[in-house]
Amino acid sequence: MSDTTEQAPPPYQALDEDWETALAVVAHPDDMEYGAAAAVARWTGQGKRISYLMVTSGEAGIDGMDPEQCRPVREREQVESARIVGVDTVEFLAYPDGVVEYGLPLRRDLARAIRRHRPDIVITTNFRDTYGGVFPNQADHIAVGRATLDAVRDAGNRWVFRELTAEGHQPWNGVRQLWAAGSPDGLHAVDTTDTFAAGVASLEAHRAYLDGLGGEMADAAEFLEGMGRAAGSRLGTRYAAAFEVLNLR
Repeated sequence: MSDTTEQAPPPYQALDEDWETALAVVAHPDDMEYGAAAAVARWTGQGKRISYLMVTSGEAGIDGMDPEQCRPVREREQVESARIVGVDTVEFLAYPDGVVEYGLPLRRDLARAIRRHRPDIVITTNFRDTYGGVFPNQADHIAVGRATLDAVRDAGNRWVFRELTAEGHQPWNGVRQLWAAGSPDGLHAVDTTDTFAAGVASLEAHRAYLDGLGGEMADAAEFLEGMGRAAGSRLGTRYAAAFEVLNLR
């Protein structure tokens, strides 16, 4: 007779918060808000400076809205969403939504941004193939996350993308870690109990997107409640945000 008892997942380790600046690089508006925005609110509340870089404008994300009409709507919603959690710099690279390809052009653009911002920490979202083997990841997330990891190393190598140095962007080797929110390989987390409400409000700012999305992911409070409590149970807090941590120094 086989033992069907499931082993409880190990407790999360606390994230290192001894840093000053971070750059969040994600594929779409709303990617940071599905789980990581409450952590951002915690960190900006500590006086840390965090900037957002959106590879696309999410213009293919609302089925009932033409992409050219959708683009400015989603950009405005992202800027407001970021403001709610203390982020005042939001940039858009204008790659086409839904068909982002991993490759040298993307790595170059991300390395350029990392050299400009010179962050201690780079944040992205899950770039694994699935969310724990149950739900497949989206192609843009995978391409952007993997390119971000490589771009961090590219940013520190003056002999890769030499044109960036010619543009005046000096190499930056100061990124200590890359954090991937929502990764099934996440082993670290941060307490978001005090900033959970800000994280919900940040997602709710994507009103047009949520209205077009429908389903359980459109209920910001309920969806984030489940994620936050699950992570909090492994960190020993009420709510938490979990990340995969990759050391780069």
